Amino acid sequence: MKKNKIILIGTNNKGKFKELSYLLPKRLKKISPSKLKIKSPKESGKSFLANSKIKANYFSKISKITSISDDSGLCVNCLKGKPGVLSARWAKKYGGFRKAMKKIIFLVKKVNKNKKNKNYKAKFVCSLTFKEPNKNSVSTTGVVYGKIATKILGTKGFGFDSIFIPKKYKISFGQMNKKKKINIDHRFLAYRKLKRKVKIL
Repeated sequence: MKKNKIILIGTNNKGKFKELSYLLPKRLKKISPSKLKIKSPKESGKSFLANSKIKANYFSKISKITSISDDSGLCVNCLKGKPGVLSARWAKKYGGFRKAMKKIIFLVKKVNKNKKNKNYKAKFVCSLTFKEPNKNSVSTTGVVYGKIATKILGTKGFGFDSIFIPKKYKISFGQMNKKKKINIDHRFLAYRKLKRKVKIL
């Protein structure tokens, strides 16, 4: 991949696009699928890794441009890992992320009701795949551990950020300074691993 080359950030999620744009080198020109009028593919994988590969391969093939795609979500221990890979679909099902966050809080409280040892543990998972046309893809996964808040906290993030409190912190991702959050979250951890494997990053 030559210097000053274009990279397609394979997502139509504005929050993810902003975070990945921030993480990627400034010398790379970043474009979104919407600019090229490319719709997202069906996420038929059963894991974050599988879905990130599906998206990166698809966007790279359609656009003939080097692509990087993310698949990420919230996994709640007491809900048997849900919503997991269905995180975005949960938001759609319940009428948006705010309603979906309220639903998760409700379910977590319900499961933990009358239990002596309450389990609010959760994790955010992100798999990233880098794909250059006619080359093999490279993938990594980042995980950040924490817990589910008992109410929606903050408005600075996106997705399920406002109900996730990362380990060693007392505030949610939704309450954090954006740069602080971007530099410790699951997407950053996956990207840091990817940088070690892909020189141009």
